[in-house]
Amino acid sequence: MAEEDFRDKLRGSGKRLTPQRELILRAVNELGHATPDEVLARVREDSAAVNVSTVYRTLEVLEELGLVRHAHLSDRAPTYHSVTDHEHFHLVCRNCHRVVSVGPDVIAPFLERLRADHGFVADVGHLTVFGHCEECTTDAQPPA
Repeated sequence: MAEEDFRDKLRGSGKRLTPQRELILRAVNELGHATPDEVLARVREDSAAVNVSTVYRTLEVLEELGLVRHAHLSDRAPTYHSVTDHEHFHLVCRNCHRVVSVGPDVIAPFLERLRADHGFVADVGHLTVFGHCEECTTDAQPPA
């Protein structure tokens, strides 16, 4: 999302554009997928004046405005990512913790079935599937 679009969304919601909000959104965009603590560490590279509560509050505001989304990629804090990236869901390896972003077309038949059978529209961007990646599954196989 262009910086001007971000400013327009904030103004349209009646919220002020602050340097902290700009820094936090930029950090999420640069990091790809990041927890609030990772966002804080990145933001503090540019400004030590930002604290953890500001990061959490700002991430909530940015999500309300549709500028970022979150998913639960672990049993810890949510992970945020920019909406400028393509719509995707996540595959998380329980062994090596690798995260793979996958486009919704991969599960399109499943999503259509949910809609047809249950009248339910899934929030793909919030979806996380846990399992084991090919590398970890191969490593766990006994030698032949």
